[in-house]
Amino acid sequence: MQGRKNYTEKLFISFQLSDRIPEENLYGRLRETLALSFLYKDTEELYGRTGNPSIDPVVFFKLLITGYLENITSDRKLVEHCGMRMDVLYFLGYDLDEELPWHSTISRTRQLYPASLFEALFNKVFALCVDSGMVSGHTQAVDSAPIKANASMESVVPKMPATPMDDHMKKVSEENQETAKKHVGTVSPARVSAPEHELKRVEKHHRNLRDSPVRPAGASHKKARLLSNKTHYSPRDPDARISVKPGKARKLNYHCSMAVDTAEGVISHIQSDFADGRDSQYLIDISLQVQDRLRKNELVMTDLLAEVIPMAPTTIFSNKGRLPGGYPSSGDINLK
Repeated sequence: MQGRKNYTEKLFISFQLSDRIPEENLYGRLRETLALSFLYKDTEELYGRTGNPSIDPVVFFKLLITGYLENITSDRKLVEHCGMRMDVLYFLGYDLDEELPWHSTISRTRQLYPASLFEALFNKVFALCVDSGMVSGHTQAVDSAPIKANASMESVVPKMPATPMDDHMKKVSEENQETAKKHVGTVSPARVSAPEHELKRVEKHHRNLRDSPVRPAGASHKKARLLSNKTHYSPRDPDARISVKPGKARKLNYHCSMAVDTAEGVISHIQSDFADGRDSQYLIDISLQVQDRLRKNELVMTDLLAEVIPMAPTTIFSNKGRLPGGYPSSGDINLK
């Protein structure tokens, strides 16, 4: 006989989330493994003694972890997604009939907490991975990628000249004057800090672009061809930098570098830098940060895999010397 399901909401139900979450579910295992109670003590000084209760610090960081695992960058979409997932609600410690924190509360809390608190949580999770035997330590792989800033190229305006410049740079400032007035608002204008010889090189490059009959890849209009970090910036996101990859349009980006332990793919370090720098500029600092984190967990790094420039295997760390800039070394690390 053919069955037919009729749905009628019940006024009273007997239901427990824990009964509906499989034992091998990722969020169920995280709830049992990841102890974040230390965050209460670490965040205590950030709150006053009166007023309405804030979002639970443990819930806040669990929401960020969920956003990373689900690849959700919008706080509004993150809250909507969590409300539809029983396993995530169980991980957060919320029942079906409880309202999740407002998305704007997540944004404000993120601005309240210092970077050191996020790093403390990262170190705690990394230590748990080490204790579980997921980290070998001896071989680390480093790679980087541009991360799009939350600002468009249309927001880019000229920097105010620190000293009188040639006719070309004045012309660029005049052409962008209306745009500058529209976007700068109350933000203090940036000043041109590049030396004169670099500005001359930028001017020569712009002149070659104007005289060339072939438009460069990714240039959709004339203005995009004349933008440089030496002479322009975004008042909406002053730390963002103009960068471009071959065959791609110019965008305002950040430079994100990540180190991964090759044993189980555990992230051992991650950092963001200005997008106008090269991978090789940030490699030494990344190596030192990874080495320090591994040392605190009684592990030693011996090999570092990175794509910097085509070169033969070279020792960049040595027990016999010091790193460029006077940084001390504690082991032999071969750059493959």
